[in-house]
Amino acid sequence: MNHYNAPLRDMHFVLHEVFDGPALWARLPALAERVDADTADAILEEAARLTHQLIAPLSRNGDEQGVSFDNGQVRTPDGFREAWRTYRDGGWVGLGGNPEHGGLGMPKMLAVLFEEMLYAADSSFALYSALSAGSCLAIDAHASDALKATYLAPLYAGRWAGTMCLTEPHAGTDLGLIRTRAEPQADGSYRISGSKIFITGGEQDLTENIVHLVLARLPDAPAGPKGISLFLVPKWRVEADGRLGARNGAHCGSLEHKMGIKASATCVMNFDAAEGYLVGEANKGLAAMFTMMNYERLSIGLQGVGCAEASYQSAARYANQRLQSRAATGTGDVRRLADPIIVHGDVRRMLLTMRSLTEGGRAFAVYVGQHLDLARYAEDAGERERAQRLVALLTPVAKAFFTDNGLESCVLGQQVFGGHGYIREWGQEQRVRDVRIAQIYEGTNGIQALDLLGRKVLADGGQALAGLAAEIRGLCVDAPLYRETLLAALVRLEQVSQWLQARVSQDANLVSASAVEYLHLFGLTLYAYMWARMAAASHQRRDQDPAFHDAKLACAAFYFQRVLPRSLALEATIRAGSASLYGMDAEQF
Repeated sequence: MNHYNAPLRDMHFVLHEVFDGPALWARLPALAERVDADTADAILEEAARLTHQLIAPLSRNGDEQGVSFDNGQVRTPDGFREAWRTYRDGGWVGLGGNPEHGGLGMPKMLAVLFEEMLYAADSSFALYSALSAGSCLAIDAHASDALKATYLAPLYAGRWAGTMCLTEPHAGTDLGLIRTRAEPQADGSYRISGSKIFITGGEQDLTENIVHLVLARLPDAPAGPKGISLFLVPKWRVEADGRLGARNGAHCGSLEHKMGIKASATCVMNFDAAEGYLVGEANKGLAAMFTMMNYERLSIGLQGVGCAEASYQSAARYANQRLQSRAATGTGDVRRLADPIIVHGDVRRMLLTMRSLTEGGRAFAVYVGQHLDLARYAEDAGERERAQRLVALLTPVAKAFFTDNGLESCVLGQQVFGGHGYIREWGQEQRVRDVRIAQIYEGTNGIQALDLLGRKVLADGGQALAGLAAEIRGLCVDAPLYRETLLAALVRLEQVSQWLQARVSQDANLVSASAVEYLHLFGLTLYAYMWARMAAASHQRRDQDPAFHDAKLACAAFYFQRVLPRSLALEATIRAGSASLYGMDAEQF
């Protein structure tokens, strides 16, 4: 069973006390008229009720029953259709959407907390909504006014759903290899033909229509990534008055049978001269699609945070109830034959590792959301540009570090249960299976690491990193807690970055050999920054809520003393260079 309860106290702390979201929204006119502290709290409280009462109870049966496929039709598990109607009618799909087309226009700082709740409650259910939200973002940013007017309102309303169709059997990461074709028609539309795989929600029975965003090539397109265009292809054609018309040539050929997220329909999609419409400019489809992909990468990162939180909650409850052995100090309850396993150091190590990584990730997600809000709504062009640059730097870290930590935390949660963690009824083994995909889709974590090191740090000579480092040093002036430890971690990151910059021209393999370790070094340093900010906020407010803030300060101490030192090993690994990775010829593997 999934007994998830949203950690509202911690979410309020991060949103209000650490980052002061309401103060930011008040100075951004577009947000000031929509949201304040009371509105944000009301949304979070209703979201907590929704995920606890409606969505989390679907998780176990959804995993066991899965989706079914019969003659091209997909059926979601029992309860999903009814839950989707409630979810849709509450306006949750359009929470962060453009109000001009029916969205609620809530800030991303708030939306990331809601997405975390969704993934914690049930990753499979969350994915149907996440793809729709990302589709809307791409359509709103790049499509014609006519396409926006036709498609955005029903997508935001949850009556229709969106998908992202990139991958083909022979082309995953290297999208320049795609073969799906788009033939221009006299009426301005296109005929799309080809097959796509791994399409989340490509077919389902939750919505009236499904809107596919498809990458394809025009007949005269140049080779490689520069010859890719983006097309909107509806399952059902849409008439001029907005009513659904004839069935389009977009069909599900089969479902993938997966390790986890079994209630999410992962489809092979066949496009047979399907009617589609160009989104953005011809041969510039990757830029348009990356608007959606960058949103999805942060969203999938939140899957790691959400699953980790759910795993922690279950493990912490179990550790306080399961009686095994005696405390090493002999200070346990003598009336019992054994003490709860929470008294044992190794159990505490696992729980505190989970908690410090999850709470650090939550704070970092809100931090990224803050800068997404600035990039979208700040009145000053310079402030928007700085925020956009920082978001570009941080997005691969959020996707990969959140999800790597998410798997670690789910495995640790399973380990706390011992043998019971391997048994179906406790739910921990499902979380391990469900979260595992998050390191793979929306760009594998290895690709995110290459993007961070190669494109976001080395390509600009470390300028974006320097801006972030200056911000961190600014905090250290006013926040004495962990100042020296944080500064030492920052200097380590800077020196490793400079070392790589100096040697990359001499070693063609250095970036790919070091990228994953570098991303983790980067992530640990960013989490140290988040924990320093949280510790400062708790230190200032301790008298207002001693139990909460004492726990926060204790968790901060654990992070700095027991987790951040991982960065020392990462530095040593990176400085070892690439030689040992290429000591064997390919045929020796």
